[in-house]
Amino acid sequence: MTVQQKIQLQYLPSDLKPELLPKHVAVIMDGNGRWAKRQGLPRIMGHKRGVDALKDLLRCCKDWGVEALTAYAFSTENWGRPREEVDFLMTLFQKVLRQELREMVRENVQIKFVGNLNDLPSALQTEISRSMEETKDNRSIRFTIATNYGGRQEIVQACHAIAQKVEQGLLKADEIDEATFERHLYTAGTCDPDLLIRTSGEVRLSNFLLWQMAYSEIYITDTLWPDFDRSEFHRALSTFQQRQRRFGKVV
Repeated sequence: MTVQQKIQLQYLPSDLKPELLPKHVAVIMDGNGRWAKRQGLPRIMGHKRGVDALKDLLRCCKDWGVEALTAYAFSTENWGRPREEVDFLMTLFQKVLRQELREMVRENVQIKFVGNLNDLPSALQTEISRSMEETKDNRSIRFTIATNYGGRQEIVQACHAIAQKVEQGLLKADEIDEATFERHLYTAGTCDPDLLIRTSGEVRLSNFLLWQMAYSEIYITDTLWPDFDRSEFHRALSTFQQRQRRFGKVV
């Protein structure tokens, strides 16, 4: 057992079994606006509090031995929100990246962004590139942020990339299989999520990781994202560990 594994066992709640932990957790962070409204605050304050909740979840995953966390930060559909809110979110992403990068490096967190990043503000693209470059060799946990991401868009761009290789004679049509397709997704190199958590009681995937979540366990909670803390995560993991994952087979 490694030193890191021993440390994780010290943090892990005693009722959770380390061998049954999900390797990869994905989260749809829903409810920031509703949380702010209930507090009598502007929507942007909900987003700020949501960042704090995400930072705490990332540390919790690292402490408890979860290998990968993917957060749905901004979808391709979110551009339809009020311009003021979109501009605030872009600025918030940039500010948080700049402020937290040193801590991420120190904590050995590998940062990866997925989505159509070319449409993001240039200043944010710069921070994204810097964060991925400076953490690319880190290994304690892989933290993926889906930004300007859409599951259908991801599948279409993978099809385009594969079609181009076929046209160029680099790939034959009968050589295309699931493994080939997965290598052309944004998430290539990361295992599929074992567990999807969605907050605020909404029961839908919202165009998130459509290919990757074919066999993910789904946990829905009415808790709004800014209130999602370690006790809520503990509850989600407890539920996950009680499920029997058959992947279409009979056990």
